[in-house]
Amino acid sequence: MGKKDDRDDVQITELLRTSQSWDGAEMPDYPIGRPELVAIRYVFPPGKKLGWHHHDVMNYGVVQQGELTIVTLDGKEKTVREGEAVVEMVGTIHHGENRGSVPVILDMFYLSQKGQPLSVPHPEIPMEY
Repeated sequence: MGKKDDRDDVQITELLRTSQSWDGAEMPDYPIGRPELVAIRYVFPPGKKLGWHHHDVMNYGVVQQGELTIVTLDGKEKTVREGEAVVEMVGTIHHGENRGSVPVILDMFYLSQKGQPLSVPHPEIPMEY
């Protein structure tokens, strides 16, 4: 009698496989050098907006709760719902906001290098752009 494989009891669901950010732009090549992988959980209270910023590093995430709307300076929007994955844009200024009535919990994963900022803020751009 064969041994039961524990993997038979594990449900595996691929949430995302892509080489593009949510707006369709191709991701850049990996930088040369040792990577630093960073995982961050963001919690957006209802009505909260994260200020304008851009990323020089590739990153992606999964919404654990609520709905997060990502907005670019030129007005493009993407709403990511609970359980959905999203690849953020590299080099494009944007912000995230919670337009819902429950906190948004977002886990983001950054493919960075030591000393490189995960995001670059743009406080000079008013939120009511």
